Amino acid sequence: MMIGDTFPLTSLPAVTETGAMEKDYEFVNKDGYTVVFFYPLDFTFVCPTELLEFNSKLEEFTNRNTKVVSCSVDSTHSHAAWRRTPVTQGGIGEVGYAMLSDMNRDLSDMLGILNEDGVTYRASYLLDKNGVIRHMVINDLPLGRSVDEMLRMVDALAFFEEHGEVCPAGWQKGQSGMKATLEGTTAYLTQKSAA
Repeated sequence: MMIGDTFPLTSLPAVTETGAMEKDYEFVNKDGYTVVFFYPLDFTFVCPTELLEFNSKLEEFTNRNTKVVSCSVDSTHSHAAWRRTPVTQGGIGEVGYAMLSDMNRDLSDMLGILNEDGVTYRASYLLDKNGVIRHMVINDLPLGRSVDEMLRMVDALAFFEEHGEVCPAGWQKGQSGMKATLEGTTAYLTQKSAA
């Protein structure tokens, strides 16, 4: 799957944000954006730092009308156990987003993000309200991802959709964009070099 493709599945078994288990949890936000982030396994090492970082920034995503869900090849029972385990004992506590289970590895296989050991790479996807992939990044297992960068991508997509202007390198919310024309690029670069 690539940018511009529709995300191949919109529901999976999950432990919801309330801790309930659902066999067919619809995770795509049809009124806003969806961030789906994959991690290798529950009860591991880099993974809890990422899950807790997403949880600490969950309100910022919610304020941007963005639903966050995590996904791994673990079962919902493993997810629930990890949620019940305090952070001080190797758990993640009661994170405020759903944890999807791709135990059959169907979704991970469709996305091409399984490694040779059958676990997923650290893949992150930003979906628009139609479930179309607008941003994706895939990290190798030892490389933790930047949650702030995903927030920046949500802001950039919202800016583009609202203003029709593109976002240059390093763009941050509150900055101006530029027209996707030669004249727009020239004007932007001229203004930037004068600053």
